[in-house]
Amino acid sequence: MPIDIKPHAYDPIRNPELFEGVLARRIVAFVIDFVLIAIPVVLAAMFIFAFGLVTLGLGFALYWLLPPATVVWALIYFGATLGSPRSATIGMRVMNLEMRTWYGAPAYFVLGAVHAIVFWVSISALTPFILLVAFFNDRRRLLHDIVLGTVVINNSERAAMLRTGNPGYGAA
Repeated sequence: MPIDIKPHAYDPIRNPELFEGVLARRIVAFVIDFVLIAIPVVLAAMFIFAFGLVTLGLGFALYWLLPPATVVWALIYFGATLGSPRSATIGMRVMNLEMRTWYGAPAYFVLGAVHAIVFWVSISALTPFILLVAFFNDRRRLLHDIVLGTVVINNSERAAMLRTGNPGYGAA
């Protein structure tokens, strides 16, 4: 069976503008996405609390649904946003980032959901020190990016502005 091995689509030497400032922007994008995921969960917890008061304690039994519902919500969020045509979560869009496969294809729903799972499992099992991996590779990929064959780059608009040397772009 022949194996079709594709070359890396993004070269940090030939296209440094794709990787400039990506790590810092990823951190801010993560915080934005974390807040966007947490807001509905907090609202659901408040609803369950109010429902529990109204039902004289019977509604508090719904709290057991909150952890699995949070996981499902997060997987749908990451799968749907990373699998969208822009291949970026809302936080990544705000920070002008996008996720691609190492050979340049856009992300898809399952890849986005699995990316979130592998991230949380790796952080939980190996501590946040695994994020240091990004400082030792040219593409600034994190451990879960390497495992899944993905790369996070600046989107085309930001890369074009960095390429032309517009110093005011992205200053905010």
